[in-house]
Amino acid sequence: MNNLPTTCSLHAVTRLPVLAAVAVMVTGCASMAPSYDTPSLPVSSTFAADVVQQGASVAAIGWREYFTDPQLQTVIKLALDNNRDLRTAVLRVEEARATYGIQRSELFPTIGAQAGEDRSRTPADLNITGKPLIASQYQVGLGLSSWEIDFWGRIRSLEDAALENYLATDAARRAASIGLVAQVANAYLALRGLDERITLARQTIASREESFRIFTRRVEVGSTSRFNLTEVQTLLTQAQALGIQLELARAAQFNALTLLIGAPVDLPPEQGQVDERNTFRELRPGLPSDLLIQRPDIVAAEHQLKAANANIGAARAAFFPRIALTSSFGTASAELDGLFAAGSQAWIFSPSISLPIFDGGRRRNTLSLTEVRKDMAVSNYEKTVQTAFRDVADALSARLWLERQVSIARTALTTQIERARLSQLRYNNGASAFLDVLAAQRDLLDAEQQLVQTRRALLSSHVSLYAALGGGSIDFASIPATDTPNVSSGERTP
Repeated sequence: MNNLPTTCSLHAVTRLPVLAAVAVMVTGCASMAPSYDTPSLPVSSTFAADVVQQGASVAAIGWREYFTDPQLQTVIKLALDNNRDLRTAVLRVEEARATYGIQRSELFPTIGAQAGEDRSRTPADLNITGKPLIASQYQVGLGLSSWEIDFWGRIRSLEDAALENYLATDAARRAASIGLVAQVANAYLALRGLDERITLARQTIASREESFRIFTRRVEVGSTSRFNLTEVQTLLTQAQALGIQLELARAAQFNALTLLIGAPVDLPPEQGQVDERNTFRELRPGLPSDLLIQRPDIVAAEHQLKAANANIGAARAAFFPRIALTSSFGTASAELDGLFAAGSQAWIFSPSISLPIFDGGRRRNTLSLTEVRKDMAVSNYEKTVQTAFRDVADALSARLWLERQVSIARTALTTQIERARLSQLRYNNGASAFLDVLAAQRDLLDAEQQLVQTRRALLSSHVSLYAALGGGSIDFASIPATDTPNVSSGERTP
């Protein structure tokens, strides 16, 4: 804020009508940013025809509605409340919101008030009277600091860019939330899959311990050879080793899930298998174009593209003159009691214009830089769309083929169970060697473990499809902002 040279140094608008007129000019200025057009989709117009079904928007299916397992719902809720990465993403949104507010304030004048006193002494040899002079000056007023009138839309373009960056950050937060839900769900299902495999391993260990006890007794009475006993013991130790490996894997998986949640959680081992029908709601994917509004990462990439487009407008406006206003209005007097007396008013009205002439190519290169960054943003947007399309296509294919693989694995397990029964029966009747029984039991354990792993992969494909389609994004709507009106939809007040 400038000081009044001889009378008053506080700045303010001299007349309200002038301010109103200037405000109209500012809000009515046109942006020099190029017109924005959403890039065409660099992907096919449909997914694989044999797996696509039309349905309701997956974005409208909240995670509580899709994941129907009560315990899984509890775990996801804990993660959303405590995960540190998600907390950081929320803080980044707040940071972007504050940055947008700072940039938006540049559109409006800065008005301040001040009061001051100046006292000075002039030596006798510098005074025409030959005597030292002591003078006083008192001043009070309002002032308008240097305020750029945005004729060319430079400040407006910068504000647009800040707004789009804020919206991109908020969309990134929503993408992080969806990703966290998917990670927690997959980690939980992996834990339950290990519980199921551990249960099967323990059953196998118990069965083989009993077989080892029986064969030990048979060796003692001479009804079988020690070779058969060693084979039974080998099967037992293999099952025991598998059990220990699975227990170790469960401990590591539990620790990984705890880290994702960000808080202590009690998840004791469970018996039985995870029922797909009681875990997920059925999904019916729509068209690839639906991803443009359902996938937060695509939304974020488009906001970044819009921000880059707005920055071009600011770079173009830098080639034109800048017009600024500085004004003040107040009172000044040599005596304190005369500060508000008649005739003490003092004012300054100081418009200025600056025209760039030569800057060594700085503005030209800045414009080139913004154009290159826009092209990069277009490329990033297209890549994001392509990645999203692949995520959905992969999840759809995985769901389709894993369903068939699970069916085959169930048939294989049924076959192995019957084979093991028949092998034992033939051995008991002396029709086959004991090695056939051992091979059948070994293959039976492998078939049981394989079925659990395949079912676990199928369950994971359901989670991946939900996340790939932007599932539950409605649950992670923009954080309410009291100082930024309706920013979630890209609207704003002038």
